Amino acid sequence: MKTLVLGIGNTLLTDEGIGIHVLQALEPELANWSDVTLLDGGTLSFTLAGPIEEADALIVVDAANIKSKPGDWTLLEGEEMDAFLMSNRKASVHEVGLTDLRAIAILAGHWPEKRAMLAIQPQTIDWGEHPTPAVATAISPACTAIRDLIRTWHHVA
Repeated sequence: MKTLVLGIGNTLLTDEGIGIHVLQALEPELANWSDVTLLDGGTLSFTLAGPIEEADALIVVDAANIKSKPGDWTLLEGEEMDAFLMSNRKASVHEVGLTDLRAIAILAGHWPEKRAMLAIQPQTIDWGEHPTPAVATAISPACTAIRDLIRTWHHVA
């Protein structure tokens, strides 16, 4: 099963770049996992439609307003992810783009059945190359949740 882990964000805007920071933390371990691709999606573009359509499973990591404390995170799977994207269009700078990419994949006939979004509550979105301390604490547990989800999907112990 081809799994795409897509980190979203702008690493020049503090907590906005958390998706990329999580991806970078995952890279040393997951880079060697067969059938797992880590992709820096930056601030999104329609060029990501192809990799999403080619994946059997998709995990998106992004800063999003989950109406919680900075650094809190949640893992939204399947239709729960879709509902979040469709009902919270303004919860993150990128979710309009994710909604568009979802629509493209559905029209092309391939929105991965196995899909999830790991959303992390930002504290600050302002100039800066590092996440705030509160949001940086989410990196390790987010990585663990992603590894566990991939293992579950791949039925690997």
